[in-house]
Amino acid sequence: MPPAPATASKGAKKASKAKASRPAGDKKRKKKRKESYSIYIYKVMKQVHPDTGISSKAMSIMNSFVNDLFERIASESSRLAHYNKRSTISSREVQTAVRLLLPGWTCEL
Repeated sequence: MPPAPATASKGAKKASKAKASRPAGDKKRKKKRKESYSIYIYKVMKQVHPDTGISSKAMSIMNSFVNDLFERIASESSRLAHYNKRSTISSREVQTAVRLLLPGWTCEL
């Protein structure tokens, strides 16, 4: 059997490599979005301290803090609604939860 021309075999190799890297029917996976408050934390920080930066580790800590605070407010609001035999969390429950959770002057809004 005579060998195939060099140009044809190179093209065949390239075509087979492109198909071999991704099996048929497989699509490129989309990057899963991760929700965070980092852009909002950054914007507020720049309003308060325009010349200050923040590291990614500090941003991660702040993001965890905000998530924790929202989770506490939500659970306390849910508990208050349950105590009062209500099925809906209203602004009143949220406001009361904030007053119970946050100490001192921070809840006087």
